[in-house]
Amino acid sequence: MEAVPRVAFGVIADIQFADADDGHDFGGSRRRYYRHSLRLLRDAVRAWAAESPPIDFVLQLGDSIDGLNARRGEAEGALRQVLEALGRLPVPVHHAWGNHEFYNFSRTRLAQSGLCSRPAGGAAGPPDGLCQAYHCSPAARLRLVVLDAYDLSVLGRDPDSPRYEESLRLLREKNTNEDLNSPAGHLPIHPDASDRVCLAWNYEAALSVIHSHRCVVCVLAGHLHDGGYCLDSHGVHHLTLEGVIETPPESNAFGTIYVYEDKMILKGRGRIADRVMQF
Repeated sequence: MEAVPRVAFGVIADIQFADADDGHDFGGSRRRYYRHSLRLLRDAVRAWAAESPPIDFVLQLGDSIDGLNARRGEAEGALRQVLEALGRLPVPVHHAWGNHEFYNFSRTRLAQSGLCSRPAGGAAGPPDGLCQAYHCSPAARLRLVVLDAYDLSVLGRDPDSPRYEESLRLLREKNTNEDLNSPAGHLPIHPDASDRVCLAWNYEAALSVIHSHRCVVCVLAGHLHDGGYCLDSHGVHHLTLEGVIETPPESNAFGTIYVYEDKMILKGRGRIADRVMQF
């Protein structure tokens, strides 16, 4: 008989809700189910709420609403609906901020919104109160670290701020595209769990920090809508979740991760496959 998990938590990524008809990605080849994504989120919330024993928290891995909302003037309403769905959970929700959050809102607005899950007081994160990076301990001998992958980015920053200027210099150095908002350069931190379009530019530096601490067992990310996985040379699992936004209405894309002394077990729904990750 399986031992009782030390902690259990829900995971979901790239909901990208908009109250709009189906559309396509930047390349025009991949279907996006804008309106249906909210229903899939509600289905996920009902499934998590029904778990017994109950889960401890949920990780929302970014891009909760789509940038389409900004162009339609519907960002606040779309965010309200997503937060209302997640608010039906009786457990905390930890939010990562993705590029679509910044297509819709400034950092200042996000820091005042329900997507700011950083603990009050700032002791568990960097001095910059607008940075959505922090750590917490949901169970004994277990620490969750939320990273802000767009801390150094022109997205969401005041154009007159030093951080914006620093980000613009980096963008021009790294991005050879004429359109500086081209998707070529993005988020997960291991090339074998991503592709070059969705990989963070400083992934080598991030991996160096992770590998210098033997306690890290898993890195979770979103943004690559097809998902990805690898076990790196230091024994760290890198799991990129499939995106809700490109999930057909008859399926879904979420899961629950159960953490044991020697492994993590992902029980996936819909597009997300079950997986056992040994420590």
